[in-house]
Order: sequence, then structure tokens, then C-alpha cells
Amino acid sequence: MPSKIRWGILGAGNIAHSFAKGLLSLPDAGVQSVASRTPDKLETFAAEYGIPVRHASYEALASDPSVDVVYIAVPHSSHYDMIRLCLEHGKHVVCEKPMTYCALRTREAAALARNRKLFLMEAMWTRFFPLMQEVRIRIARGEIGEIRMIQADFGFRADIHPEGRLFDPNLAGGSLLDVGVYPISLFHMLLGKPRQITGFAAMGGTGVDEQAAWVFRYDGGQLAIGSSAVRTSTPHEALIAGTEGSIHIASPWWKPTRMTLRHPGKPDATVEHPLESTGMQYEAAAAMECIRNHRIECPVIPLDESIAIAESMDELRRQWGFVYPMEH
Repeated sequence: MPSKIRWGILGAGNIAHSFAKGLLSLPDAGVQSVASRTPDKLETFAAEYGIPVRHASYEALASDPSVDVVYIAVPHSSHYDMIRLCLEHGKHVVCEKPMTYCALRTREAAALARNRKLFLMEAMWTRFFPLMQEVRIRIARGEIGEIRMIQADFGFRADIHPEGRLFDPNLAGGSLLDVGVYPISLFHMLLGKPRQITGFAAMGGTGVDEQAAWVFRYDGGQLAIGSSAVRTSTPHEALIAGTEGSIHIASPWWKPTRMTLRHPGKPDATVEHPLESTGMQYEAAAAMECIRNHRIECPVIPLDESIAIAESMDELRRQWGFVYPMEH
């Protein structure tokens, strides 16, 4: 592996911009290549970040011998095809969440990466923030006792654009995959796979879930309560309630920099980890550490957990009767 791990960025939208800015803050990372099917976006993106190689097709980037790992930042509906394309060309892959639009495709992607002995990771950036690492450590130490309940939300109000990625079912639109994956991933990280899932959704005029809420129940009676929305603004807060105390992650909890620990009869304790760069460099650094150490999975979000998260979202859509056109 060269002194700098060379990244290719597949897509040139807003989230790709954030990822590229984050990479620039890592001395052992190089942004080598970018691909976009929109010429103006491609040129602007490459010029802004000083990217030397520009590709007008995703296939060209996947086959670029100067790229070690590809970051996939295209709509959910294309994730699986792009993962497969990159893995089949021998590239390590970090793919935006959710890894794919359903559990079947996520299982297939994981199997292909394992078969090829290539690194594959779902880019759930929230898990890699220093504050979220501290959350896990404090819970493991027993500082709030046994977790009994979790609450987390992620909702915002967007204008309806029927052909945009948030509202077009052909692009796997809707609140569940776009932002619902955040609280669901949090629940899986802290409590594992639920025994039972119950949820409701309000479907909009384009046929996607515009807002949704759900409850996960676990073997020990723990409950996790979540909600998502693309037409309704919500507080963006998270609560982890235990038998001995609680952790409150301040808004926006999915980009976490501050939490408050509360224990009965004691003063609140606030912990802060200020944001550095865009925050996306944390997941990139973790991926590069794995690649340098010849790991094909990241222990912070292993492939089996990405599969389980997809299964939970599949179950919610099953209850809502919500099937994406590409699943037929």
C-alpha cells in the first residue's frame, strides 16, 4: 500500500463534496479520481479539490489502476450496482448508507466482497465521531447501567420534487432509507437485532414514505423508538436511558459533538468533542486503517450488522406494503 491511500469518488453531489473536504484533512489520504455523468459537475468538483483524474463514466473510475478505494455517493437505488462494479474491478469500497435498498442486495454485496477478499463498509459516519466512540465506551463501562430505552429522530421538511432522490420511488426515495437509517443503525449498534418491529408510515403523493415512526422490542424488554421524515422537521435528538442514568446527545445527534450524562441526585455532566473538518474524515480514516491492516470489514460497522439493519428496514416496508419498482 502506498504512503497515501488513493481514493476515487463516484458521484459529485453534496455528500461527495463533504467527503472530499474531509479527505483533504487526512495526511495519508489522496483524492486521486472522481467520476460523474454530468460534465459541469465533474469539472467543478475536480477543480475545487485538485483532483488529477476525471472520468465521465463510473466504469472508467472502477477500472482506474491508480485508485485503491472507491467512495460511492450516488442515489440509494444505484448502490448495489456500483458496489458490484467496483468490487469486480478489484477496488475496496466505502458506500454511503444505506448500503443498498434491501437486505437481499446487501447480503449479495457482502458475499461478493468476502469472496474477493476486498474491503467493504457502509458509510454510517455517525458511528465514527469521537463523541459516539465515547458513548460506546461509557455504556460498556456501565456508567448508565443496563440500557432500557432509546429514542432518536431525524426529520426535515423538503420541498416536493417528484423526480428528486427524496421522492422518486425509482431512486429508492422516502424518509426511511434517507434518514430513518440513522436511528435504526443506532438501535442496532447499542442493542443488536430486535425481536419485534412495529411501525407506521404516511405515504405521500409520489408513493414514498414522507414520515414514519416505529418501535423495536428486544428480548430483555428494551424498547427503541424512532422516527424519520422528509416533510416534517423534528428535534434531531437522541436519548439513551439506562437503569442507573441516561445519555442525552444534543441536536443534531447524527453529527454528534455534545452529550449530557444524567444520574439521579447528581449534577449533569456535559461532554464535548468539537467537530473537525466536515466529520466525514473519521469514517475515511477508519476505513484506511482497516485496508492497511488487510481487514475486509470494519469492526465499528461489520457487514453482518449492515445486513441486519437492512432486514429491519425491509420489515418496516413489508408492514407498509412499500415495494420499490426495482424489487419487482
